[in-house]
Order: sequence, then C-alpha cells, then structure tokens
Amino acid sequence: MQNFVNYKNIQIAYATQGKGEVIVLLHGFLESSDMWRHSIPLFENTHQMVTIDLLGHGFTDSLGYIHSMQEMARSVKAVLDYLKIEKVSFLAHSMGGYVALHFTELFPEKTKNLWLLNSSTKPDSPERKDNRTRAQALVKQNKDAFVRMAIRNLFAEETKDNYQKQVNRNIAIAQEMSVQSIVATIEGLKTRKDTTEVLRNFKGEKIIFTGKKDPIIPLGNIKNVAAETGSKLVVFPKGHMSYIEDQEVFLEAMEGLVENKR
Repeated sequence: MQNFVNYKNIQIAYATQGKGEVIVLLHGFLESSDMWRHSIPLFENTHQMVTIDLLGHGFTDSLGYIHSMQEMARSVKAVLDYLKIEKVSFLAHSMGGYVALHFTELFPEKTKNLWLLNSSTKPDSPERKDNRTRAQALVKQNKDAFVRMAIRNLFAEETKDNYQKQVNRNIAIAQEMSVQSIVATIEGLKTRKDTTEVLRNFKGEKIIFTGKKDPIIPLGNIKNVAAETGSKLVVFPKGHMSYIEDQEVFLEAMEGLVENKR
C-alpha cells in the first residue's frame, strides 16, 4: 500500500512491508519502487522493507528544477524520520546508490550497511556531462523517444531484445514522469559529487554488485572503486539492469544477504 510523507510542500511516496531490521530499497533513474517487486518477498519475513520513490519518480512529486543527490537523500531522511527509524541498510540501484552514498555522508550515524547495485562513487566525466546536457535537450523535444532509447541502452548489447516485456514495463513507468522531473534529475546526476571517500570511510558492510557487461559503469572502473574503498565486489554476467538480465543470480545474492543477517 502506497503512503505519503510531506517534504517541502510535496508528497514523497513510500511503502513498508515486514518487521525487523530495516532495509531501504532505492531505485535508479527512470525507475520506481516497482523494480523491487521480486526482491521484497526475500526479505519481508526477516526484515522491515521500506521502498521510496525518489524525487520526480513513481508516485513522488517533482521538486524544482534540480533533483540533487543531496536533496533526494534528505527526502529519504524525511521518510525515515516520519517512521521513527534510526538505522538502516541500503539496497540501492544505480542512481539510488548515489543517493544512499550522499545520505551516508549527510547522516553517517543512520547507515548500517551499503549494498550498491550497478552503482559507483565516481562523478560524471566531462564527456558524460556533455551527454547529459544533450539528453536534457532531447527530453524537452521528445520525452517518449528519450525514454525508449535510454532504457534500452541500459541493457547489455546481446540482451536488449531478450527482455521486451520488462523493457516495455520500465518504459511505461518512465513515461509517466514529467519533462521537468526527468530534466531536473539529469541535472542532479550531472552535478553529483565524488563519494569515494564516503565509501572508503564507511565502517559497515559494503558490497558492490555490478554487471560484467554494464554499458554505463565499465567493469574496470568499478573494480578500481572496490579496491579504493575496501568494498566486496560481486560481478554478475550481463548489463546495468542486473535485477532483470541476471535475475536468478541476483535473487540468489539477495538471499545470501538475508542469510548473513539472520
């Protein structure tokens, strides 16, 4: 059941399931909490799961013209404060990982574990920033064309045509977003900080799950991040959408997290 918390005069959508230690699930860019529908049953008998739609995504309103990672982190904090939750583990995909890292920088006492899926600590390169600026222009011209292209480009080259049902579901969810929400989020992604030091200094469990053929975050780059930060690295076979492309091994890895926490 969807619930809402007021934050700076907008509504942040969240849902809770289960009881026990808290795991916060954060989705990526152009996604929503819907992405976790297959993961929640793995945890709900042993943990309290909190899913949150980040700014401008899912059922959460947009907030101004830049959705910075810090602002998203503060909106997550608003939900946790409302629920009177003191400490959480984050399972976070892509942009959600950036938000979890910025949350940990802002509120270090509240993060117990960081489980990052297809995510990184590094900011955008100059080339990537230029690509983001071009993407913003395309969104303003033809939002639906951008969404279709962007989501397909998240998959490994050889799997793009293998998951059409899932791709179409993700496209439909993303097309519900407004132009302002997408442009504001791209701006937040483009201007995000380097959080390598945050992860390096974090004392809880830190695991990076990545795709061997991730077209967004090259394997070599994320191996360096894991080495720099002392994080455990788990490599799935395919692309950026591990929870779809590598669903079976992804869910097995998630079950392993649960087993370790019992």
